[in-house]
Amino acid sequence: QVQLVESGGGLVQAGGSLRLSCAASGRTFSTYTLGWFRQAPGKEREFVATISRSSGDTGYADAVKGRFTISRDNAKNLVYLQMNSLKPEDTAVYYCRAVSWPTVYWGQGTQVTVSS
Repeated sequence: QVQLVESGGGLVQAGGSLRLSCAASGRTFSTYTLGWFRQAPGKEREFVATISRSSGDTGYADAVKGRFTISRDNAKNLVYLQMNSLKPEDTAVYYCRAVSWPTVYWGQGTQVTVSS
C-alpha cells in the first residue's frame, strides 16, 4: 500500500514558478513509475509528466514541455514537479500517481492557480 500526499500548490502570477512535491509512504517507492496529472474545472484529468523508477527516463505533455521538470528522490520517497513560466491555462488540481502494474495509486491533489 502506498499513500501519496501532494504539496506546494498555490496562487502565482503568469510567468512565475512553483514546485510541487509528492511524499509517498511505503518501502517500495523506488519500484514505482511516478507521474503528475492535472484536472482543470470542467475538463478531464490529463497527463503532465512521468519519470521512470531509476529517473533515467522522463516524458512530458506537449503543453508543458520545456517549462516543467519532473524529478524524484528515491532515498526520501519524494517526487517533484518544477513548474516555470506558468500560464493561466496551467490552472488545475495537480495529482501525483504511482504505478507498479497493475496497481495504481493517486494522491488527493493540490490546487495550482495562475493569474493573468
